[in-house]
Amino acid sequence: MATTTLAANTIDIVEPKPAMNPTRKDSANELNAEPFDPPKRPVETIETISVESVPALSVKSAVASDEAGIRVLDISEYKGAALALAEAFKDDDVSRYFLDTPDRADWTSEQKWDLHVAIFEYVVYAHILKGLVTTVGSDYGAVALWMPPGTHMDDLFTAFRSGMWRLHFRLSREGRKRFFTEFMPLLHDTKASVMGERDVSSWYLVYVGTRPSARGKGYCRKLIEHVTDMADRDGRAIYLESSHVRNVPIYRRLGFRECRRIYLQRAEKSNVALEIMVREPGVKGDH
Repeated sequence: MATTTLAANTIDIVEPKPAMNPTRKDSANELNAEPFDPPKRPVETIETISVESVPALSVKSAVASDEAGIRVLDISEYKGAALALAEAFKDDDVSRYFLDTPDRADWTSEQKWDLHVAIFEYVVYAHILKGLVTTVGSDYGAVALWMPPGTHMDDLFTAFRSGMWRLHFRLSREGRKRFFTEFMPLLHDTKASVMGERDVSSWYLVYVGTRPSARGKGYCRKLIEHVTDMADRDGRAIYLESSHVRNVPIYRRLGFRECRRIYLQRAEKSNVALEIMVREPGVKGDH
C-alpha cells in the first residue's frame, strides 16, 4: 500500500486482487447470501441525556445545536442507537462481509441478524465512551458515530467496556480474519496514509445511517452539517469511508471529495469496495 499523503482532490485507485473464487459472478453490489430481514422488535427509547463521556471539543456545539433537534447520546441509549444503525445497514456489503462467510453457511437469517445488531451495539458503545454519537428524529431516526480530533478507541479499556472483545468469539474463523486481520488494519493504514500528519487532528465520520422509516427527511445532512460547521470554525478536515457508490454524490454535495478506493478481498463472489473521501475545511459542496 502506498504511504504517500494524498491531496483531497486526487483519486488513487488501488487495483483489487481477484476475488477468492474468480469464476463466480463479480458484482460490486452483490451480496454473498440471501438478504436477512430483522425480526420485529420495539426500539428502546430513553429520554435522559448526559454528555459527560463526550470529549469537551464536541459537547458545547452539540448541545447548542439542540434547536435543530440533534441530541448527544449517553451510554443508556446505546441499544436504541445500535438497532437503528443495524436497520440502516442491514443490506450493506461491508456489514454482510463479516457474516456471510463459508463457515457460517448453516446459520439462519435470524442468527446473522442477532450478530449484526450485536456488532453495532459494541461499536456504538465504544463511540459513546470515546467519541461522539448524535441522533436526530424520533426513535433514533438517524444516528452518526464520530471520532473527534485527538481521540481513538485503540485501548484495552474501551475494547473491554464496549464488548468488542466478544467478536473474537462470536465471529466465525473466517469472519475473524476478515474483521481483525483485513478490515481493521486496512482502515487504519489507509486513513493514516491519506491524512498524513493531519490524521490525529481531523474528524472521522465512522458511521451515519437513517432508519428506513425515517428516510427522505434530510436527517443525515443535519447530522453531518452539525460537525462540518464545527470543523470549518476550527479549520479541520473530515475523513470518511463510503461503503456504497450511491452515497458518493450525497457526500460530494456536502463538500467531500474522493481520494482513494480500497477493497476487501476475501469474499467468495466479489471484492467489496469502499470509497475514501475527505472534506477540507470551508469547502462548498456540489449543487
